[in-house]
Amino acid sequence: MKVFLDDERVTPNNWIRVYWPDEAIKLLKTGHVTEISLDHDLGDDERGTGYDVILWIEEAVYTQNFKPPKISVHSANSSARIKMESGIRNIYKVIR
Repeated sequence: MKVFLDDERVTPNNWIRVYWPDEAIKLLKTGHVTEISLDHDLGDDERGTGYDVILWIEEAVYTQNFKPPKISVHSANSSARIKMESGIRNIYKVIR
């Protein structure tokens, strides 16, 4: 399954839309996510950001031998994008 985390953009065809990091993580835990695309700013930082999903994946890779899906970032927040992409690079370094 393909998961799209965003609070505003139109969901691409054949993707499952989630609005909050905990929803994305719940789907990731099933082991059936093949691809995930993340926005950073979701309208309520108290509930989390797309970066929280990156942090969860990174920890799961290190501690649970989690096999991450393809991960992309579609956030317009340029500084957050850089931070998220750095996290993704770290994840892929570990699994190589």
